[in-house]
Amino acid sequence: QVQLLESGGGLVQTGGSLRLSCLASLSGRTFTSYYMGWFREAPGKEREFVAVISGSGGDHSLSESVKGRFTISRNNSLNMVYLHMSGLQPEDTAVYYCAAGQRNGFYRYWGQGTQVTVSS
Repeated sequence: QVQLLESGGGLVQTGGSLRLSCLASLSGRTFTSYYMGWFREAPGKEREFVAVISGSGGDHSLSESVKGRFTISRNNSLNMVYLHMSGLQPEDTAVYYCAAGQRNGFYRYWGQGTQVTVSS
């Protein structure tokens, strides 16, 4: 069982930066057993993939829409995963969700989300 709690969202101006954090509380398997992903859902749109990082942190990928602006990292000693966002644009406005899964692309556990709003 994994419980995920996101934080760090807020209101930022265009071009600004935010760092989202996700704390995982686990029973059973270790944090490194899980791929960790970030997704976002904008009003009226489907939830979309943003970034994923492997259990060791040695492999990661980003969606084309955020490459060059966002990075993903994790601290396995703290059970934390981060989404570092820079160059934020109004189209990045969304609820951002943290997710965990033991296979890349298959996420069983989801957080409640944190709102990111980028003003123009």
